[in-house]
Amino acid sequence: ITHDSASPLFEGVNKELSVCMGASTAARLPGGFRAAGEGVYENPEKQIYALMFRPESEDTEQGQDVLRNFVTRICGCRCEWTTASYVDTAVRDIREQVKDGRVICGLSGGVDSSVTATLIHKAIGDRLTCIFVDHGLMRLNEPEEVRKTFADKGINVIYIDARKRFLSLLAGVTDPEKKRKIIGAEFIRLFEEQAAKFDDARFLAQGTIYPDIVESGNRHAAVIKSHHNVGGLPERMDLELVEPLKYLFKDEVRNVGRSLGLPETMGDRHPFPGPGLGVRCVGELRVERLDVLRAADAIFIEEIRKAGLYGNIWQAFCMLLPVKSVGVRNESRSYEETIVLRAVKSTDAMTADWYPFPPELLQKISARILKEVPVNRVLFDISAKPPATIEWE
Repeated sequence: ITHDSASPLFEGVNKELSVCMGASTAARLPGGFRAAGEGVYENPEKQIYALMFRPESEDTEQGQDVLRNFVTRICGCRCEWTTASYVDTAVRDIREQVKDGRVICGLSGGVDSSVTATLIHKAIGDRLTCIFVDHGLMRLNEPEEVRKTFADKGINVIYIDARKRFLSLLAGVTDPEKKRKIIGAEFIRLFEEQAAKFDDARFLAQGTIYPDIVESGNRHAAVIKSHHNVGGLPERMDLELVEPLKYLFKDEVRNVGRSLGLPETMGDRHPFPGPGLGVRCVGELRVERLDVLRAADAIFIEEIRKAGLYGNIWQAFCMLLPVKSVGVRNESRSYEETIVLRAVKSTDAMTADWYPFPPELLQKISARILKEVPVNRVLFDISAKPPATIEWE
């Protein structure tokens, strides 16, 4: 597009921009509005500005500059936010909310819940009790790694082996929204059971971040997919929520984790959904299918790390599809399911594009999975968000 450089939106921005267009140009403008470029409309008197392109997309040149101009030059905001100031504010807010109470924290081992737990521990110390629920939907060796990490930091963690409990509730369920609701509701029930053991436990901490809220929908936006810590909560809940990260994006959460001294292996991990492999094992959840997915996923991540690419990728993981195909194993006919590789590059998870692996690396990953895991096909997902979401379910 080209634009009118007289608009405050485009101060310091190149006259011509390559943009990710969200819609075509407007056919007709309301009174008081003028076109300030292709797909750019403004009413300076009312200070209303409209863009038909997506400034937040990585495919838009200088999109961050356009947003910065809006925030600072038009809205008059000051850029005073820093990780350190956020931590100080969050600690103060947590102390004001909790006072002398106890907080029960749902710990999954992912970045969001790990940063949440570390931040709350900084605020209230031993009055934080983390509940680590092994729902049988975690990655290979993950329960052991999480328990060791937090034991080393001196944070109190209660381990609950609920694998049979969750898989029993999920038996035969294939609809992804139902999976998420069941997992979320059962998490809350478990936390309430544990909280009942502490007379002063009145709060539940969750690692909710802003994209979770956006995708779960509200009165202004449609549901993309319910997140267990947003859309899966039962109507009756005896615990008050503490969500110190709910207005942060993932890159900001990682920065907070670094400032809190969270180990790099934990703070820089790729995002992992609250429902875990429950939304990566497409279709029915059975132990044998989950074990296949765990094994393939471990190989995928291991090879990415070996290639030195893990830090370049926003999220990489495998899905298992209930789609069988014929293969040959040990000189005999086999009929097995399908693994899909998914890897994306992004900055905030609101938009994403697939990661362009070297063909030889994809070949190596595929060969290892087909040799070591009982599947007959390995596919590579090259879908961008939008229209696809990062996770499949």
